[in-house]
Amino acid sequence: MRRPLAALALLLCLGVSLLLWAPAAQAAEVLQVRSGSLLQVGDHNRTYTVELACLAIPEGGDAPAAEWLRQGLPRRTRVNLRPTGNHDGTLVARVQPLNGADLNGMDLSDGLISAGLASRPADCS
Repeated sequence: MRRPLAALALLLCLGVSLLLWAPAAQAAEVLQVRSGSLLQVGDHNRTYTVELACLAIPEGGDAPAAEWLRQGLPRRTRVNLRPTGNHDGTLVARVQPLNGADLNGMDLSDGLISAGLASRPADCS
């Protein structure tokens, strides 16, 4: 009776340790700021365009918004994407830079709005 319990306990400990030491998932990386609301990102398998969610850039405000994004998101900045849908086949997501970025942890749409370069559409909460 003791031997099967000991083996079960050993297997359980081994399983838990494998879960705890599993490598972290790779984050997407910014490859290019395409405009004030579009990013080109890659995740080591593919590249795709991401539109920033909950963002309305005023007419003529695209260049300053794109420059703000370029300043805070150098190439290869790791980002977390939280998809909210798609717009004409383009992924729409909330985007947050990860460790080491100037905008660490700030949602990019919220940052552009706080900087006065964009507004939040009425249909977005």
